[in-house]
Amino acid sequence: MSTALVIGAGPAGLMAAEEMARAGLRVTVAEAKPSPARKFLMAGKSGLNLTKDEPFETFLSAYGAAAENLRPMLEEFGPNEVRAWAEGLGQELFTGSSGRVFPKAMKASPLLRAWLARLDGLGVTLNTRWRWLGEARFDTPDGARDLTTDVTVLACGGASWARLGSDGRWSGAFPADQIAPFKPANMGFVIDWSEHMTRHFGQPVKNVILTAGASTARGEFVISARGIEGGGIYAVSAAMRDGAALTLDLLPDLSKEQIRTRLARRRPKESLPNTLRKRLNLDPVKQALVMEFARPLPDDLAPLLKALPVPHRGPRPLDEAISTAGGLRFDALDQGLMIRDRPGWFAAGEMLDWEAPTGGYLLTACLATGRWAGRHAAGFVT
Repeated sequence: MSTALVIGAGPAGLMAAEEMARAGLRVTVAEAKPSPARKFLMAGKSGLNLTKDEPFETFLSAYGAAAENLRPMLEEFGPNEVRAWAEGLGQELFTGSSGRVFPKAMKASPLLRAWLARLDGLGVTLNTRWRWLGEARFDTPDGARDLTTDVTVLACGGASWARLGSDGRWSGAFPADQIAPFKPANMGFVIDWSEHMTRHFGQPVKNVILTAGASTARGEFVISARGIEGGGIYAVSAAMRDGAALTLDLLPDLSKEQIRTRLARRRPKESLPNTLRKRLNLDPVKQALVMEFARPLPDDLAPLLKALPVPHRGPRPLDEAISTAGGLRFDALDQGLMIRDRPGWFAAGEMLDWEAPTGGYLLTACLATGRWAGRHAAGFVT
């Protein structure tokens, strides 16, 4: 029987292990942490967003420059297949108003338990506290250990949330020209707030359109003591990280002319905060942002309310990002995700050079690339 090694027990690694076990290989999974899929479990604490229910080409476009590299993998294992996979593991699903797909349990742990049980039934061996040292050598609780296998799949993760296992140290095992530099993705941004913003820390800014360069998203974000974060910010964070200025449309359902008409109804002696509240239904958090970033206020407020500039000091540190851009370049891999200069070695998941916003895209691509790498790895030895 041919043997296979998977390095990394996140979603990509576990999916690769399952594919190879189903193909008849004897599979060993090596995980550096004391338990598998720690980042996967952390993601589930706020509701496990498995995928996104939307037309395939719309879904694919979320991957930006890497979309065509990922297309064949996502065509074989896209949103519909992810749903069927999760349901096959006993998870009832629902689709939210935004198209995001979640387990009804809103947790990752029931799905992971069922998945690990299935892998165990397929004969997959999981070794925890095995840290990869390069080649086929590991630091284990019993000392250094070398494994000899017929095929290997690397699923070592990106370079954020090191405490959960993704520290990017694996990149040192590759020539520099095979690695795109790591950059934070889906991250918050630093703002040095004035004192008057303190009372708004932790509050959401709802129903805005965020624009950064060519990226636009309608949603919400959160004001924190350190700056701004949350889904709306993450959707445009790549453009912001790469230098595009951020603006907010605070009244997306009103045109400039409608805003001007309503402001013209201001009564004598009516304060500006009351006018913004009564005439435009602008809540205190949005008003605070206007005062923070736009004083002294212009006579014509409409353009400002439709495109409020939000200066910042750049992204939060790499390790705090939900995900990372950069990693093993696609041109270092063949179409089956085998590393060109390492026959029999494949790669998958966040260690590859792609990025996507939150909303189900990250997990779907990890599963899809893991499955693809596992299938091609099995084909390499069978």
